Amino acid sequence: MDKLVSTEWLAARLDTDDLVILDASLHLPDENRDARAEFAKGHIPGARFLDLGSFVDSDSEVPKAVPTAEQFVARMGELGVAPGSRIVLYDDSAIRSSARAWFLLTRYGESKVAILDGGLGKWRMEGRRLSDRIVTHAPRHRAEAEATRTVRSKAEMLANIDARDWQVADARDAARFQGRPGSGSEGHIPGARNLHFTRLFHEDGTYISPEAIRSEFEQAGIDPERPVVTSCNSGMTASVLLFALGLIGVHDAALYDGSWLEWGADPEAPKESGETR
Repeated sequence: MDKLVSTEWLAARLDTDDLVILDASLHLPDENRDARAEFAKGHIPGARFLDLGSFVDSDSEVPKAVPTAEQFVARMGELGVAPGSRIVLYDDSAIRSSARAWFLLTRYGESKVAILDGGLGKWRMEGRRLSDRIVTHAPRHRAEAEATRTVRSKAEMLANIDARDWQVADARDAARFQGRPGSGSEGHIPGARNLHFTRLFHEDGTYISPEAIRSEFEQAGIDPERPVVTSCNSGMTASVLLFALGLIGVHDAALYDGSWLEWGADPEAPKESGETR
């Protein structure tokens, strides 16, 4: 199964036994949207609600930290997701939240995970069937999981400012990245490059071509052939950059999960404003 599947592909396989569909929608607080309530009103038939907003390690000092291996196992077990299932993720979110779910699932060893290209918006635009039926599944026993994708800490990111072992790709908009007045941001991690995640999508919410993805990274001053760490505000849209890198064959990029919520809150963390010099 490819990392990216079309609405046509999914529609033809809704009744496939080994296919699991997970709604990974998550909305920004100022949107005043309730992902669970919207799921209950209408979702892709057979989908299960991942509840991405609660899929975090609330015991961590890192804001909105990735869940632990134990928390991952528990959530997948509660949803009745059998190990080795083919999993299709989708969202109806402006921040393309299914990419975050993709990172979490692949971090803990799920190898057959795809994102629905265009998400629920494209599915709905094409007039495809929605359901308000909540399908429950018996819990599944899951074996222990081991993290296989890298998450960088603030300490590692601080050390990297001088070492420059990794390029830092910041997925936020230009105003926040540059620390413009009224943006609510002081700028960015010194040396970071800016690639706003929205540049990776067509107007209909589908991803641009692999060739165009590579070009966007290169134009932002990021060499996909060299080590990359992605960052954003909370670790959400940084995952979009990670997924896009995966589409062009880069599978070892890492996530700075604390991102600007952690970095910006630390008065001792160095900050750079304006465009990257």
